[in-house]
Amino acid sequence: MKETNVTINVTLDENNIPEKIIWSAPDGGVSDFPAKAMLLSLWDSNNKESLKMDLWVKDMPVEEMKNFIFQTFMSMKNTVQKSTSDKNLTNLVDDFCKEFKRIIDIDKV
Repeated sequence: MKETNVTINVTLDENNIPEKIIWSAPDGGVSDFPAKAMLLSLWDSNNKESLKMDLWVKDMPVEEMKNFIFQTFMSMKNTVQKSTSDKNLTNLVDDFCKEFKRIIDIDKV
């Protein structure tokens, strides 16, 4: 059995607002990589609920945040497709993504 680590270091300002997010995943070839935002979701099987942490740095532009959220939704669509093979659910998420993209006018981001 092998164990690996992913580390996320967050630098906070005096008001505990994130200023920097740096992450590493040595087995994936990632070392001290800067990020402006992150969404982390973990499944608590005992309580049947999602545990999550959403962070973004204070200088994250709103348009970049919209794009980040859109790309996260697209990734979730791919996860639904791969993990469940449920075509109806995948299509539902895909329709949502298309509408989200239209509303935020992603081509201008």
